[in-house]
Amino acid sequence: MTDTAVVKNNKSIIFLVLVASLGYFVDIYDLLIFSIVRIKSLHDVGVSDADMRTKGEFILNMQMFGLLVGGIIWGVIGDKFGRIKVLFGSILLYSLANFANGFATDYNTYAIVRLIAGIGLAGELGAGITLVSETMSKENRGYGTMLVAVVGLLGAAAAATVAQYGWQRAYFIGGGLGLLLLLLRVGTFESGMFKQAEESSVSKGNFLMLFTNKQRFLKYLYCILIGTPLWFVVGILITQAPEIGKQLGAPEVLSAGTGVMYTYIGLSVGDMFAGLLAQVTKSRRLTMLIFQLLSVVSVVVYLNSYGITRGRFVIITLFIGFCIGYWATFVTIASEQFGTNIRATVTTTVPNFVRGSLIPIHLSFEFFIKFFNSRGDQHSIITSAYVMMAIVTFIGLFALSQLKETFGKDLNYMEDDRDVTPAGITSEMNRSR
Repeated sequence: MTDTAVVKNNKSIIFLVLVASLGYFVDIYDLLIFSIVRIKSLHDVGVSDADMRTKGEFILNMQMFGLLVGGIIWGVIGDKFGRIKVLFGSILLYSLANFANGFATDYNTYAIVRLIAGIGLAGELGAGITLVSETMSKENRGYGTMLVAVVGLLGAAAAATVAQYGWQRAYFIGGGLGLLLLLLRVGTFESGMFKQAEESSVSKGNFLMLFTNKQRFLKYLYCILIGTPLWFVVGILITQAPEIGKQLGAPEVLSAGTGVMYTYIGLSVGDMFAGLLAQVTKSRRLTMLIFQLLSVVSVVVYLNSYGITRGRFVIITLFIGFCIGYWATFVTIASEQFGTNIRATVTTTVPNFVRGSLIPIHLSFEFFIKFFNSRGDQHSIITSAYVMMAIVTFIGLFALSQLKETFGKDLNYMEDDRDVTPAGITSEMNRSR
């Protein structure tokens, strides 16, 4: 390859990482905007204070269910028809949904639109990470996915800032940002690995393939489970900051919007450190272990902060965000575990199934709250948070222990039920011999 070709290729990769990063920025903005404007927006559509927490959970669960459904749809499209088509289709759907959300005037419409938005949101991160992972070298792809996460997670800060000017306006701006990003994506290019796989006869985007082989299914399940502690922290402990702050005796109501913003600022910094740590240690598993243990420490500090002030809340959420800053590392691990023909399916569904795990987590959390309430516990939310954090952390650490190290792994391979790979693409099985 000539020097001119190398420079052109490097510029193309930089542009791809930039587009993926900005896409994730808009994705996070739209994913978290409801958590930020929950109380104000639900008040305006007629939800009472008594129903605020439970009805807010329902709408959030509707969005998460949309992510589950959309993760499968976009993942299959990504492996069958290309990663680029997902980047265009998903952002168009959730941008239009956000415009519709700004016009919602009743609770039921609000919930349905968040379901549609969730379906659209499901495709963004997986397609972006898959493209970056397959385009960059195996030694440097960790830097690429790290940059995607660092830039993307700042979308939470943007959402919290914009939300101060009205929840309808926040949804309109989110939709507008998505449509602007569509124009920028005109110059993106398809993954070379996908083009190579496209010419083979092996099954592509077959979601059921993940369930027809026990070893492959368990690997897929473990990829999902290692991310559940992170989303429990964001989806419950930060989103329900007003209710948690009340039981902690906060002198003023804690703002979920403020909590989300500073958590994601910390998460962005944490993702950068996690990415660098993985590059230095050449181990994503070790990085995950360190950050999962740190997240337990941060949650204990939060739940023990009786009399918490707004200033202390900001500091604690920054610390919590840093400690759960393993999102990019977690998604990269999932992407590196599977062959090209189902990689987009895995990389798209895994983070969305983690987000969707908030549904059973919510149900379990509510069960424990009712259980401890029945026993006269005046701090039932705090006690339940401790119990749930212990459960999801144990599950996450066990799942991590079952996964193999993927740092520096060659991703140019295919897999199917028989572990037979067409000529021209090296199989993981043959490489290991």
